[in-house]
Amino acid sequence: MASLAAYRTSQAARALALLLALSAPAFGDGTTITGKARVVDGDTLDVDGVRVRLNGLAAPERGEPGGREATRFMVDATRREAVTCELTGEQSYDREIGRCFVDGEDLAALAVAAGVARDCPRFSDGRYAALETDEGRQLALPRYCEVR
Repeated sequence: MASLAAYRTSQAARALALLLALSAPAFGDGTTITGKARVVDGDTLDVDGVRVRLNGLAAPERGEPGGREATRFMVDATRREAVTCELTGEQSYDREIGRCFVDGEDLAALAVAAGVARDCPRFSDGRYAALETDEGRQLALPRYCEVR
């Protein structure tokens, strides 16, 4: 599994992640929050008191194969930096939906490129598909990610 440090050394992958972030459509309500993140799991964060589900990302749950690695990756990615989340105005259970960034980098893109999560095409419109690794493709894709 690629580490966060190894991923960040890949200039081509960083450029692709930045291109994806800049080419994505703006979100519905435009609310932006910034703060220290507490990681719930590989695709959910608490930022500035708001629980945020990362839009378009499918990370394994803690008890599933790869869940521990996905959570650890997210902890490492958010450890020293403020996290900024652009909320969509939609909710999933008790969570706001949004895209979150650390130092301008899309956390979902980083996780997919590191092989600890998958693109969730139903909600991402394939935004992260090109970043999936062979290792990441071995992770189960939840049924809710299937395009309907």
